[in-house]
Amino acid sequence: MRWTSQEISQPLFPEQAVAQADPGMAALAPGLPLLPLAGLVKSVQTPEFAGITFHEVLSKSALNKVPPSSTMPFEWTINPYRGCSHACVYCFARKSHTYLDFDSGVDFDSQVVVKVNVAEVLRKELFKPSWQRHHVALGTNTDPYQRAEGRYRLMPGIITALADSGTSFSILTKGTLLARDIPLLRAAGEHVSVGMGISLALLDEDLAQAIEPGTPSPKARLALISKLRDAGLPCGVMAMPILPWLTDSDEALDSLFAALAHAGATGVSAGALYLRPGTREWFMAWLAREHPALVGRYQRLYSTGSYASKEYRQWLSGRINEAKARHGFSSQGFIHDPRREEAQYPAGSMSAGIERQEHSAAPNIRKAELPVGNPAFPNPAPTLF
Repeated sequence: MRWTSQEISQPLFPEQAVAQADPGMAALAPGLPLLPLAGLVKSVQTPEFAGITFHEVLSKSALNKVPPSSTMPFEWTINPYRGCSHACVYCFARKSHTYLDFDSGVDFDSQVVVKVNVAEVLRKELFKPSWQRHHVALGTNTDPYQRAEGRYRLMPGIITALADSGTSFSILTKGTLLARDIPLLRAAGEHVSVGMGISLALLDEDLAQAIEPGTPSPKARLALISKLRDAGLPCGVMAMPILPWLTDSDEALDSLFAALAHAGATGVSAGALYLRPGTREWFMAWLAREHPALVGRYQRLYSTGSYASKEYRQWLSGRINEAKARHGFSSQGFIHDPRREEAQYPAGSMSAGIERQEHSAAPNIRKAELPVGNPAFPNPAPTLF
């Protein structure tokens, strides 16, 4: 989505219009970008979200078709927000913000685009005769339960539209706001397959605050996993990224998988940090400030591209598999093609009847052993995030 494709006849936020007409008046509208946001309905700043500007747009479409060249084993996604106040320094989606004429650093964290009509547009698309009820993934680019969701409440309408149309779906999030919608997700699970995934890759509270400052704490996300499981919903965990020399020790990995097993996770996928362009520059700048002694090591480890060296990934895979086995999660062998690593998702995060039950041996697994619901319209292809 580019701004030029979102053209509407609504007026711009008044302060921004003044600033654009007279750059000398820009000081009267601090924090509002002087960009040609042709699709903007209004820009909003509130005391509850200090430092964040919400750009409300009217979206022409809600469903996004995944390019055929993608390694992701799903075909459709929904992104109600662009940009993310979680501000994770390692976020792989940072470069996507440049498509909107924002930068991939501070702007990604603080200039959040909100598709205020996404639920209404989605419902129209889902009830077209041409819609084949493919599985839909949410949380593949930016988090649908970031803090903005507390203000805009877009997800209830999205969940209801998907369930009413017989479309199975999955959600990946770090946001504990998801707990608000557990009753709605349970109700949806009576009609379609619902997959749930929580992103949690470290337990160190201080490191989490430094590297993902806008997210709920690791303890809060562990509690969310337990709430989902107690509600009878499946819940896989994406333990990514594992950070070389910061969270990849045997002690850190063992503690992480022990905590995930105790919380009742139905499966876990873990992997090393991925530094694509746009993310690499932002992460390395953070590393230089916070851990300058590691900069040279990271430069050597990622000297050939976005992925850590094959030798490191193979070493890490062994440590991960050992820790998973100790805590009842099934192990998977090392994957030599790094692009295939992106498509490995944990049990519980995909549609019922398709997923593999990875957490079959864990002694602490909670109530529901299987995902909620059966697909009203089964899709024979794997449907992950």
